[in-house]
Amino acid sequence: MPATFDVLDTTIDEIHDAYRNDTITCQRLVERYLDRIEAYDENGPELNSVITVNPNATDRAADLDGAFESDGFVGPLHGIPFVVKDQVETADVRTTFGSEAFAEYTPEEDATLVRKLRDAGAVVLAKTNLPDWATSWFGYSSVAGRTKNPYALDRDPGGSSSGTGAAVAANLAAVGIGEDTGGSIRLPAAYNNLFGIRVTPGLLSRTGMSPLVVSQDTPGPMARSAEELATVLDVTVGYDPADEYTVATELTEDAGSYADQLDDGALDGARIGVLRDAFGDEDDPDAGPVTRTVNEAVETMADAGADIVDPVSIPDLDYHLDATSLYILQSKRDLNDFFESRPDAPIDSVAELYESGQYHELLDLLIGIAEDGPEDPEDDPDYWRAVAAQLEFQRDALSVYADHDLDVLLCPDCQVVPPKAAAIEAGELDTLSFPTNTVVASQSGLCAVSVPAGFTDDGLPVGVELIGKPHAEATLLSLAYAYEDVADPRRSPDTAPPLDESE
Repeated sequence: MPATFDVLDTTIDEIHDAYRNDTITCQRLVERYLDRIEAYDENGPELNSVITVNPNATDRAADLDGAFESDGFVGPLHGIPFVVKDQVETADVRTTFGSEAFAEYTPEEDATLVRKLRDAGAVVLAKTNLPDWATSWFGYSSVAGRTKNPYALDRDPGGSSSGTGAAVAANLAAVGIGEDTGGSIRLPAAYNNLFGIRVTPGLLSRTGMSPLVVSQDTPGPMARSAEELATVLDVTVGYDPADEYTVATELTEDAGSYADQLDDGALDGARIGVLRDAFGDEDDPDAGPVTRTVNEAVETMADAGADIVDPVSIPDLDYHLDATSLYILQSKRDLNDFFESRPDAPIDSVAELYESGQYHELLDLLIGIAEDGPEDPEDDPDYWRAVAAQLEFQRDALSVYADHDLDVLLCPDCQVVPPKAAAIEAGELDTLSFPTNTVVASQSGLCAVSVPAGFTDDGLPVGVELIGKPHAEATLLSLAYAYEDVADPRRSPDTAPPLDESE
């Protein structure tokens, strides 16, 4: 068997072609990725994106090779190695939720999403780092410590799906799974030169996933191409009777056919509204490089035929973002419900977690939830005001689409470049005031995709976010696919090069 398969930035289709052509086996591919984890995550730059390697991954790969020899592909993700955010339960691999309190916890069952991935033929290669209970924009956990940005080791990879973002960017796996409550897929996608999508909540089951704000939570794929987002969604969307929010799948006819609808000409004639209120000051040293890079991406879209409407505004945007924040108001209740639903959980409540001190000291949001969050938000009038405010926010946002006949809104995922670890560790940044625009879609019930805008002059990745109306995932994916075709914005980090000449 020739050893010529290149794992750097390889795609699902390329992996499947290699299997068909006998260029590589699934077992050998898994071993190659495990070698890269050892070389670049555990050693070398020590990215620290992986919490736990699946000890059964090579056996799973061997079984898939046997099935392929007998009957061909078992599903559309046959032999595709995934990394999965350690917020999503896996029955054969410990699931820590980033928390040292759960360092020895192994769930009894796979999350619904993991089961669907396995049924489609995927290999769960490893579980990735996240801030404890997904409560930060920054990649620090009590169970594993700091994850580094593979493009700039002194900077943060974004959170809370920090490990997934860094691992997929560094080619430690083919595709990754993250989770997004306020932007935890899209921010690390932006900071790691990846594609990442936040679907309308309810299209993907959250069963077997720790919550933060149940009404906003959604898992989703992170990948090096837009097509792979669509491919993963096609096998994971769907109704789950254990998750009442998934009745949302009855509201869309696109679910399960996203890959078939990808259109590389989608930008031609698309109406894109540039949400200038969400851009940073071009003269600011941290925001200016982002604004300039996103402006270049907008020009690329215009050159591809997009009708750019610049500027547009959501009325009272800052007020809406403040009025609709539910993290302090709701998260304690949602986490407590999760703990209580698992009799073998090592702790019973947020209060017990907080009192035990088993959390990373930099997690200001988790501390705020523990200290200030109500036990029952339904007894707090501020909670009901915030819930109602989210509906008002959605109406005001949708009015912008209606007034300008828009397909999507556009803005940077975050107004500033990836922050330095030193600034985070010095306490100069906090979660609720960090200038990420991903909360716009999250707190207004919209869907959104992050695509790589390019790099600053200093080589830092920048993401541009396309925000769609509820259940407009097919439109978002086609626009991302078309943009990728004309911009070719992806490049691998220099910190994780090929291991040898054969790669």
